[in-house]
Amino acid sequence: MLRLISSSSKSKSSKSIRSIAIQFPPLHSPSDSSPFSVKNLYSSSRFRNSTSTEPLSRNRNGVFSSGFPRNPAKNADFGGNGCGFGRAQDLVGGARSFSGEPVSRDSLNYDVVIVGAGPAGLSAAIRLKQLCREKDVDLSVCVVEKGAEVGAHILSGNVFEPRALNELLPNWKQEEAPIDVPVSSDKFWLLSKTRAFPCPSPFNNRGNYVISLSQLVRWLGQKAEELGVEIYPGFAASEILYDTTDKVIGIATNDMGVAKDGSKKDNFQPGVELKGRVTLFAEGCRGSLSEEVIRKFNLREKGQGQHQTYALGIKEVWEVSADKHEAGSVLHTLGWPLDSRTYGGSFLYHMKDRQVAIGFVVALNYHNPFLNPYEEFQRFKHHPAISPLLEGGTVLEYGARTLNEGGYQSIPYPVFPGGAIIGCSAGFLNVPKIKGSHTAMKSGMLAAESVFRTLHEGSPLESFWDSLKSSWIWKELHSARNYRPAFEYGLFPGLALSALEHYIMKGRSPWTLKHGKPDHEATAEAQLFRPIDYPKPDGVISFDVPTSLYRSNTNHDHDQPAHLRLRDPKIPELVNLPVYAGPESRYCQHVSMSMYVADESGHLKLQINAQNCLHCKACDIKDPKQNIKWTVPEGGGGPAYTIM
Repeated sequence: MLRLISSSSKSKSSKSIRSIAIQFPPLHSPSDSSPFSVKNLYSSSRFRNSTSTEPLSRNRNGVFSSGFPRNPAKNADFGGNGCGFGRAQDLVGGARSFSGEPVSRDSLNYDVVIVGAGPAGLSAAIRLKQLCREKDVDLSVCVVEKGAEVGAHILSGNVFEPRALNELLPNWKQEEAPIDVPVSSDKFWLLSKTRAFPCPSPFNNRGNYVISLSQLVRWLGQKAEELGVEIYPGFAASEILYDTTDKVIGIATNDMGVAKDGSKKDNFQPGVELKGRVTLFAEGCRGSLSEEVIRKFNLREKGQGQHQTYALGIKEVWEVSADKHEAGSVLHTLGWPLDSRTYGGSFLYHMKDRQVAIGFVVALNYHNPFLNPYEEFQRFKHHPAISPLLEGGTVLEYGARTLNEGGYQSIPYPVFPGGAIIGCSAGFLNVPKIKGSHTAMKSGMLAAESVFRTLHEGSPLESFWDSLKSSWIWKELHSARNYRPAFEYGLFPGLALSALEHYIMKGRSPWTLKHGKPDHEATAEAQLFRPIDYPKPDGVISFDVPTSLYRSNTNHDHDQPAHLRLRDPKIPELVNLPVYAGPESRYCQHVSMSMYVADESGHLKLQINAQNCLHCKACDIKDPKQNIKWTVPEGGGGPAYTIM
């Protein structure tokens, strides 16, 4: 435990000094070498009992690592008073405090608090600091990130469109961004069980790059820190703070050192309140706090949006032999092994260093409760057009994450009292492009500009909504709006309608198709289907879940309260098991909810193994009765992606 000592920068005449005890998250050994790792904080931090402390967490490369601000006396106001707030309530167990008991928490005040160090959150932070330099204004900005390091929870395909990055950091090539492999070829196949039929590629990836988004986000974190942004990796935002008028005034991180039974362990430390004049939620798809503000302030209805639709993406990074590797080669497929009523497909991208990213995406509005997205992916890799590439190769990393597919129709009103939602928390993925990083970044940049005008000039934050609608994001998503709902009618009608949209109407059709049922309502009863007999993995091209889980570097402290919570513990055995054949054991990709086990009386009950969670959020989305609530575990837990 370390003790941070500082005085308030907001009242320079005050001589009072407060100390804040900080309990850092558990070390995450798979990623200790990263400049953003928690371990480097211990080895490189220097502390002085002075308000003019040197940067708190700086390694040899000058990169901010997990912990608290580099110069808190300058950038943060330590004070627990000044404005009243209420705590967001969990559906089970009251306020989101692991210990279940009232605790006294320390508070840090900033001008802007950003939740999530992904492309949207970091782009917002960078743009804010750029504007501060341009206008000679000093605004304090912090980013809180639940992963053990920046990039640890980032997973994407990714064929990257640099449009937003060109606007944000036009010298990114000279500044050695990890963007090295331009797209060299672009193919699109329709698969049957034994054949691959080449089709015209609708993607137009010329000028785009095959990248690892987790690596790019790590680089963006460095750029943000260089501009003075304070980054808090390893701290999970678990609670929204409100004032007495229900305005959002920041977030609180969850308690550390709480045992599974809710008791305080010897290393217990209460969470910390991060209060901001503006709070931006950039948690990614199905962010737990983002969903709370969307519901609380009726943002989807206010934006006249439909419900969000989702898909689950599963990805592996392989190292293949040099004679099979074609840097920049891009392939997408539709069809087998999915049936014609289930939307989904695959991607296969050749990265640098003989690495190949291969993944499978399944829309979560599938009907058959026996469908297992993980097993579909393993089966896909055995297709005769795919398996030769993988033979003799080695899997380097595995992961899974849900993604938004609702697009234009599902965008909520992004502004609420005290802040805004950005990036995939709002849902700016372009489905026909299979891209969302560039739109997420642009949304963060636009939000930053609106926030700066609000704090510096007093203009309303609602200008963010107007900026969005006049930006290229809106134009792009509007022209792509009918692709995803077209597949509600099945694979081949969807292909026909999307071809009409792309080649004939060119995104200017006078109609807007609606989405079908919400994903959880689309799950049909098990009696309507036969169980799917998936082949056993061969351990060469296909693998069992525990083997893949190991490759994700996932780690949680086992002795903490489960962060996967049941609103009604009886629903799994009374509804999900008899009616839907226990779909939790199939849509969960990481053995978190993989089994029903018999209790002392012989009744089957759902066993939750939350320590294996990949933070994909599929359970929160697909559960037929919306009985599973995903909440954040202790900060620093979860996967530790490095090349995803």
